[in-house]
Amino acid sequence: MKKVEIFTDGACSGNPGPGGWGAILRCNGSEKELSGGEKDTTNNRMELTAVISALKALKYPCEVTVTTDSKYVYESVTKGWVYSWQKNGWRKADKKPALNPDLWSELLTLLDMHNVTFVWVKGHNEHPENERCDRLAVAECEKYK
Repeated sequence: MKKVEIFTDGACSGNPGPGGWGAILRCNGSEKELSGGEKDTTNNRMELTAVISALKALKYPCEVTVTTDSKYVYESVTKGWVYSWQKNGWRKADKKPALNPDLWSELLTLLDMHNVTFVWVKGHNEHPENERCDRLAVAECEKYK
């Protein structure tokens, strides 16, 4: 299995409001940048979309390390919350609806295809790839203002 590093970030001006996302894929010394945005979205949707878009760009199953500054994405997966939400019909432990079930469902399908490890980094803390992803996300967000 090829080893791929993915770095992601999302941004939103207002929450909800115009948003953007950025991702860097790195494999065997090559890099690819991806980005996109939406006119009316939330920061968490952009964080999820960054990870989903990066994983969708992989052409076959890979061993992937996803580095994100989103505790929402990181903890929901690594602490298993998203699997419980899915099992409970997209309801959280407090019985309230889980947010973004459409994106979580898509992400879970992609996680089944790849061997993915999530790593959390503090945002805006001079992590070079995280800073690059933030610039990509903000640039996309600006297109919708």
